[in-house]
Amino acid sequence: MTMADTAKDLTQAAIAVDNTYAAHNYSPLPVVAASARGVWITDVEGRRYLDCLAAYSAVNFGHHNDEIIAAAHRQLDAVTLVSRAFHSDQLGPFCAALAGLCGKDMVLPMNSGAEAVESGLKVARKWGADVKGIPHDMANIIVADNNFHGRTISIVSFSSDATARAGFGPFTPGFRSVPFGDADAVAAAIDENTVAVLIEPIQGEAGIIVPPDDYLPRLRELCTQRTVLLVADEIQSGLARTGHTFACDHWGVVPDIYLLGKALGGGVVPLSAVVADRDILGVLHPGEHGSTFGGNPLAAAIGSTVIEILRRREFQSRSAELGLHLHARLRSLMGAGVLAVRGMGLWAGVDIDTRLGTGKQLSLALAERGVLVKDTHGSTLRFAPPLVITAEEIDWAVAQFASVLAEAGS
Repeated sequence: MTMADTAKDLTQAAIAVDNTYAAHNYSPLPVVAASARGVWITDVEGRRYLDCLAAYSAVNFGHHNDEIIAAAHRQLDAVTLVSRAFHSDQLGPFCAALAGLCGKDMVLPMNSGAEAVESGLKVARKWGADVKGIPHDMANIIVADNNFHGRTISIVSFSSDATARAGFGPFTPGFRSVPFGDADAVAAAIDENTVAVLIEPIQGEAGIIVPPDDYLPRLRELCTQRTVLLVADEIQSGLARTGHTFACDHWGVVPDIYLLGKALGGGVVPLSAVVADRDILGVLHPGEHGSTFGGNPLAAAIGSTVIEILRRREFQSRSAELGLHLHARLRSLMGAGVLAVRGMGLWAGVDIDTRLGTGKQLSLALAERGVLVKDTHGSTLRFAPPLVITAEEIDWAVAQFASVLAEAGS
């Protein structure tokens, strides 16, 4: 048996254990990560891959970011968890820093992105009852078709994805879905019992769909006029991914509620948050909402470090500048197997000619060439590398993509 065969055995053995004991709620590429730094992942065979997914934007600042890892080590040596039964010396500073970054008054810290969305829904409904005076159980929230906000029961209740819904009913009522990018449809859906409009400023799972330029400004105007909360899910699009701190910044729009997660935890821990002014988050009182791990000292220390990094605006600038390079290189493949390129910053959705294969097949071929991407909706590939990527690494990744397209078309 050769060394290559032995290495492949390591991959196959690791995948076999996963397939036996881990629920099959994902269909991962056959790559078994063992270590990572910057934009590169090394597998159990010692092969290196350029990560062009960044854990769906959770690793915006690079794998093993030295500043973030140092903060984690310091806090690991102090205290990691006391729950919210006590105060910790990390929670207040983290919430103050995040509120400041968002230009808001208060922060509700949680863990996963889905928890942030669920918490935002609860806050909006409670605000509707306490502030707007919506009758009991009458509140409705407007969402967008083809949204992706998570996979909890309430969230899949307003999903357009049949796979996310099939077999999971009965569903949570109180949601109205309208076409993404259509402000007129939102206006028509709002009534006296509407408490919020929940949107992704740029739809991620749908294929990096950028709305018309007047969409978010019109939603902001509508929500202000009709006394409705504008809730922006910036869990994937936020924290420098698109070239601004928040994707909403591209259109000069400030939502009433920010939902944040993924990169907020620095690629180290789950950390999410609902961020809003006091007249909104102040509707929560002790016992009405909580989380054992939400705002734990370890996550708060890491989150504070992430906010300090964002304040320097280095990564916003990198994303904006290198994003132009990435999109130009990807658009150069139009007519050579690429049908469309969408997105902002270091975030691109690439539609491929289905005659060349499925998105999954091209993802597998790219992995063979050392580039990790992920498909969505059958024929779209998503490119979202850590923001520490260089122009040279972008060029190399796109060259591998070009080769895969050429081979598929031959």
